[in-house]
Amino acid sequence: MTRPQNQHGGDWASFEIEYGRPPLDFSMNVNPLGMSEKVKKAIAEATETAERYPDPACRQLRDALAETEGVSADRIFCGAGAADIIYRLAKSARTCEDPYLLITAPTFAEYEEAFAAEGWKVGRWPLEERNGFKVGEDLIDAISDEVDMVFLCEPNNPTGIATDRELLERILDACHRAGAMLVIDECFNGFLDEPDQHTMKDCLERYSNLIILKAFTKLYGMAGVRLGYCLCPSAKMAESLAKAGPPWNVSSLAQAAGIAALEDRNYAEAGRKIVQEERQLLKDALRQIGIAEVYGEANYLLFKGPVGLDEKMRERGILIRNCDNYYGLGRGWYRIAVRTHEDNLKLLEEMKQTGEINR
Repeated sequence: MTRPQNQHGGDWASFEIEYGRPPLDFSMNVNPLGMSEKVKKAIAEATETAERYPDPACRQLRDALAETEGVSADRIFCGAGAADIIYRLAKSARTCEDPYLLITAPTFAEYEEAFAAEGWKVGRWPLEERNGFKVGEDLIDAISDEVDMVFLCEPNNPTGIATDRELLERILDACHRAGAMLVIDECFNGFLDEPDQHTMKDCLERYSNLIILKAFTKLYGMAGVRLGYCLCPSAKMAESLAKAGPPWNVSSLAQAAGIAALEDRNYAEAGRKIVQEERQLLKDALRQIGIAEVYGEANYLLFKGPVGLDEKMRERGILIRNCDNYYGLGRGWYRIAVRTHEDNLKLLEEMKQTGEINR
């Protein structure tokens, strides 16, 4: 059977069909603890009323998010994962004949695909390895009057690098002057060492051109539940996102899971602590076995290794993310999740056993 094309990580299904067993999946970067028992319980309890349609306005969930995020509930929109919101935004934010989106490269492929599908012209601003894949001052010069929207992933996927907060504010100012929206994807923000110092949500009260994208997928280990949300500068913008797609986009089970996850803050914090401890250990160990440069400040690491390493690891029961389909990277670039200590040791041992590393 031909393996289907998959531009993202987490393709456990193809592996199970091919090998008849589950893989150790380092290609999907979520909370190493997975989903909490409280969330699982909430989903199970929600099945008791699953014969009813879900609340299309997600009112209880938005109220819980409003309390957590410090943003009024009418300025929060919930979707079936962050991808749902990205596609709705591409549709609802188109206000001119030839809208122009500016993104960094490499970055999450869904930005370009969603906006290109709605007729947006997409420009790429390159992130260069010689600069540590960091967003630089010259991005501001690229924000001209023809730019209608800028997308920044903070920290970026797949590089794992976050932009200095002061520079982010100046980019936001530049977008405001150019009449452009700035969308900041903070789906991985919770895994930074100081997430509260990096988030831009405090700027929502001062800027009408800022949208912050978030999801339960990563920090709460709920990828299969499909639940994301965004913080909008106005209730009108949240309403426009709701109108840009079908109703009932968030199931009652997902809404119950989100509420339970927000209440189980200690679980998210425990996952964050594991990542903070294991990330540096994994970086150091990768360098010791011959990987010279390793990038990442969140719960995943980017590195360059031997071409074909992903297939060698797959044969050994471990999935890593081949990043050759990211614009600006190419062959030999890989992304791995930061998992538990036991899993990380297994990864390192199997990498050495391939015979491709440190030879």
